[in-house]
Amino acid sequence: MNQKIEELQHIIDDATHIVFFTGAGVSTESGIPDFRSQDGLYHQKYDLPPEEIISHHYFVNHPEGFFRFYKDRMIYPDAMPNHVHTFIAECEKKHKSLGVVTQNIDGLHQKAGSEKVYELHGSVLRNYCEDCYAYYPLETILSSDGVPRCVKCGGIIKPDVVLYEEGLSDAVLNGAVAAIQSADVLIVLGTSLVVYPAAGLLRFFGGKHLVLINRDATPYDSIADLVINDTFANVFPYLHV
Repeated sequence: MNQKIEELQHIIDDATHIVFFTGAGVSTESGIPDFRSQDGLYHQKYDLPPEEIISHHYFVNHPEGFFRFYKDRMIYPDAMPNHVHTFIAECEKKHKSLGVVTQNIDGLHQKAGSEKVYELHGSVLRNYCEDCYAYYPLETILSSDGVPRCVKCGGIIKPDVVLYEEGLSDAVLNGAVAAIQSADVLIVLGTSLVVYPAAGLLRFFGGKHLVLINRDATPYDSIADLVINDTFANVFPYLHV
């Protein structure tokens, strides 16, 4: 492992344009569960599968059930950035990084200080009325009783989160692709790389080094220049910018 960490440090030292691609595993040390691990969201017991509850059609047809689950399992307002978030933010501050492409919706990259963040699946921090598009902060969702309603028109306030059956934002997607194409190093962290179209973004990378750091193996391990299958606690404390 020491040899792999030394190799990763060498790659970071030599890089001029790093893009970090992050998934749910990056936030687990901040107390936010991931999806597919043994303790993840998809292994917990509910009346319906989580992917059904956080789908577009379920939101439309059963908003009460959606918000009950959403507020209980998808929002972690007290979560704080961990050493992975802060390391990535420090890379941007020192002009090593072009930014972050993330599948996460928790806003922890921005809380750590990252400014260039492409949120593929949106953010729990932004919420909009479906009818008049009035903006509402997270506090409105948290303080609502049942389905949150717009005080201006009475419409349902929808989190700016990409649900199953919904498409990604073209603007965010195009920004993410441009960043990945401009990178000489792509470091992929804490994602199983099985969710598309997000996982498909790796095919736009043509730089020098593809690095995959994840507790479990991914479908892209065979094409990576460096693979580290371990927890972030065993890697990031030994790295510096």
